[in-house]
Amino acid sequence: MTIKAKKMFTLLAAAVAAVGLSTASVQAQSTTRTVVGERYIPTIWVDPDGCEHWVMDDGAEGYMTPHVTPDGKPVCRRGTLCGVMETDQFFATDKHYINAAGKSRLQQFFNSNKGNVRSFVIAGHTDSRASDEYNIRLSQRRANAVAGVAKSVGARIADIRAYGERDPRVPNTSASNMAQNRRVEIYCLR
Repeated sequence: MTIKAKKMFTLLAAAVAAVGLSTASVQAQSTTRTVVGERYIPTIWVDPDGCEHWVMDDGAEGYMTPHVTPDGKPVCRRGTLCGVMETDQFFATDKHYINAAGKSRLQQFFNSNKGNVRSFVIAGHTDSRASDEYNIRLSQRRANAVAGVAKSVGARIADIRAYGERDPRVPNTSASNMAQNRRVEIYCLR
């Protein structure tokens, strides 16, 4: 084979390869591929302690985020409010330790309800006299103290929440109103 024939053969092979690639590209473009899947369906999922979560799911992959109010509080469906502790009766000012009489009353409360209740949610609240940050921490410590008493008698705690001054029962405009807002609420989830 001569050099000229080899060059012709190489050019011919390159042309055939180019035409083959071009044809495959056209076939790939003309073949439509349909992916069958579910549509995204937005829903609200409620977790065991009653808090809502926004959910978007297509069956293969999903996304979930907690549903919160503009000020960051979780949106939770309240269980049955089955107990409210006026914190002035259980805690000293700015303290989270429960006195002996208060522990005894709480143990009695949880023992009498734990057979009828699946779990409890404990929510701590304060008045508005201190900073928001301080009140959140104080209400968290007080709610934890109540939850500790509940756990000591075998009650199941689904969640412990701290609202501080963000969820007042009445406006914080007088000493008696502030006393009503200093509380720990116990929700029964049946």
